[in-house]
Amino acid sequence: MPSKTPPHPQRPQRKAASILWASLPLISVGTVTPFAFIYAAFRRRTVDLALSAAAYLAIWAVAWVFIDDEGTAGSIAATLAMLLCFGGTVHAFAVRKRVFSSPPPLADGNEQAVQAAQHRRKLRERARKLAAEDPVLARELGIGRPDQPRSYDDGGLIDVNHAPPHVLATLPGVTPELAARIDRLRRERGPFVSVEELAVDADLPAHLVPTLGEYTIFLP
Repeated sequence: MPSKTPPHPQRPQRKAASILWASLPLISVGTVTPFAFIYAAFRRRTVDLALSAAAYLAIWAVAWVFIDDEGTAGSIAATLAMLLCFGGTVHAFAVRKRVFSSPPPLADGNEQAVQAAQHRRKLRERARKLAAEDPVLARELGIGRPDQPRSYDDGGLIDVNHAPPHVLATLPGVTPELAARIDRLRRERGPFVSVEELAVDADLPAHLVPTLGEYTIFLP
């Protein structure tokens, strides 16, 4: 199985930006606190940040409506303004790493998918190298045989010379009819040595050769 992608480290520029963002409530004396959290909510697209932004926006609206009033209303507004300033700052510093430490979810997911595909390609390359150096060990490890119990991860290789027809049919572009033809030919003529020979002998469509070359192995 492909290994999990480690979390993205926080880059210096992103760290500086996160500190500046978290300081905005204090620097602005609370006037931009709700807008800072609206930005965070759009960046991360999480419910908790969206609710925080809505709460701060409501507090901000009440505070600025009554800030010039005298008496109880004015005192409450001043308290709310202090909450926006100091409470918002503490809250922002508490969540800044989550807001800034990794790319937006879609980009992060795409990058993980690319890294996973690259990892499996490396596994196939290693499996091919091992098979070239020690075919007996490769057979013992089950390289190219997803139909057998095994613990070795070959990155998705399929051994054209030994895998059963239903496994051959899982190769990209190989239909059950093509898989049956390959099975008949290898029993009649012996094992194949390369994807090029397979393509010629089995009369495979030319466009399949590059893809099959990526996912096949030919153990003797």
